[in-house]
Amino acid sequence: MTAPAKVTLADKFALFSDHWAPRLAAHYNGNEVRLAKIDGEFHWHHHADTDELFLVIEGELDMEFRDRTETMHTGDLIVVPRGVEHRPCARKGEVKLLVMDADGTPNTGDEATAFTPIEV
Repeated sequence: MTAPAKVTLADKFALFSDHWAPRLAAHYNGNEVRLAKIDGEFHWHHHADTDELFLVIEGELDMEFRDRTETMHTGDLIVVPRGVEHRPCARKGEVKLLVMDADGTPNTGDEATAFTPIEV
């Protein structure tokens, strides 16, 4: 068993600058805690087998759904249910996000791509 250790989000975010390239900050109960910096729009996608949680750490995010858009600010979170098509979009420049998914779930939907998370 690994001893618990705190994760300082500001320190982890300082380790990378690329956008749409999530970093794995922690694992728990079969889940991954990912950190991402985004700018602009992602592509439409869904996750067939798992919900996805987004927490805005800094910035403004539009979470687009086919029938509406939820505008999110620093401190807001949203859970996107499995199977729901969505597209995260940064509103005004860079957004810092904490995202939680089941272990190994590609953030891009059904298949892994260059945007699949790596450890920080």
